[in-house]
Amino acid sequence: MNAQHPVSRTASGGRTALIVAGAAVIALVVAIGWIIWRPAGAAVPAATGSPTPPTVSDDRVDAIVRDAMKADSLKAVIVRVMVGDKVVAMKAYGDSMAGVPATTDMHFRNGAVAFEYVSTLLLEYVDEGRISLDDTVDKWMPSLPEANKVTLKMLTNQTTGYPDFETDPEWTAAYNADPFHEFTFEERLKDAFNRPLQFEPGTNWSYAHTNFMILGHILSMIGGAPLDQLLQKKVLDPMGLTQTAGYSTATVPEPVLHAYSSERRVALDIPPTMPFTEESTFWNPAWGTPIGAAETTTITDMATTAAAVGTGKLLSSKSFHEMTDSTLIGFGTPLSVCAGSCFTQVEGYNYGLGVVRSGSWQLQNPLLSGYSATEAYLPSKKLAVAVATTFLPGAFDTDGTYDNSSDRLFRQIAAELAPSDPPPQLPAKKN
Repeated sequence: MNAQHPVSRTASGGRTALIVAGAAVIALVVAIGWIIWRPAGAAVPAATGSPTPPTVSDDRVDAIVRDAMKADSLKAVIVRVMVGDKVVAMKAYGDSMAGVPATTDMHFRNGAVAFEYVSTLLLEYVDEGRISLDDTVDKWMPSLPEANKVTLKMLTNQTTGYPDFETDPEWTAAYNADPFHEFTFEERLKDAFNRPLQFEPGTNWSYAHTNFMILGHILSMIGGAPLDQLLQKKVLDPMGLTQTAGYSTATVPEPVLHAYSSERRVALDIPPTMPFTEESTFWNPAWGTPIGAAETTTITDMATTAAAVGTGKLLSSKSFHEMTDSTLIGFGTPLSVCAGSCFTQVEGYNYGLGVVRSGSWQLQNPLLSGYSATEAYLPSKKLAVAVATTFLPGAFDTDGTYDNSSDRLFRQIAAELAPSDPPPQLPAKKN
């Protein structure tokens, strides 16, 4: 959901134009030279022994968060940091609503974090011998374009060439007209293929919600049950996630972290000089994830997810490496047909199977409907960081664009806690 890589969101180019911060990362890494090339397919070195817990200064973490709240105009921030099974930091800042302080047990949208759960389910089926990553989608959906060439792996690592329905003008107009609408699988499939493929399957990389929408549908066919039930039974429960669940409606369980957005400003013809935000908490999020994978969560479950995915808790060693190894570095070429969503994979941002790699860190960082959230894991330190944020009016540009503040804040906190292996820093926001 939701852009799953660091992005800015705007109402003018779709519900969310994918102005990829990953592209900015490419320019930045070339300029300052922090790309460390790793051979394709090289595994992340395994952690040895028990990690030494980082020295956590509450005052320092507080200062980082409070500085970020001022710099990025954040309404609320919730943070949880763990080393192994030990919670070393957990705190909520700011307000959910006026006069209602944010708390660490509040629920919020987790967007593309669900892609990690969907990918885990896929790889569980691979481990069970029921399917292969090289199986082509014509086994389940023969009417899809190039169905005899597109594989399950291509769906999961974003190399199919399928257009993103989120960037289709008809879909964008429909969303901006009614963000409470529940988009069906058929509606999204139609909007995805209003345009031809962006490139031949397997020849380039382009972020598209379409890929995971189709993957989730196929997994429900393989499992013989609705996707939300399969995920609950085979992924969420085994991971120990007690506050994460999928909904077909815009439900958010109490207590709720409320969100506010200005991203429909242009679509609603709100003048740039007029202050404008609207509550977006209950906009229907089901558009960006597979049917059954529009989920809510808590900061505790986010940190637990980071560790479970980052250690391959539910997978064989082979499938874990398939999911998390940096095998795409150097792959991908920017094209005008997918401007902003297709770019060369680099050390600072490269895609596994539903997982983003940034340096030695494994993460997901959704941004949608006024919510920003990031969960990340550093295997060598068994360090999990989870951050969720909401926004004040000052976070939005005059066209409704806003940045992934949780991703930036995670990187700042992580650099403090793991100075010897920090995640690459992204460019500062341009006001």
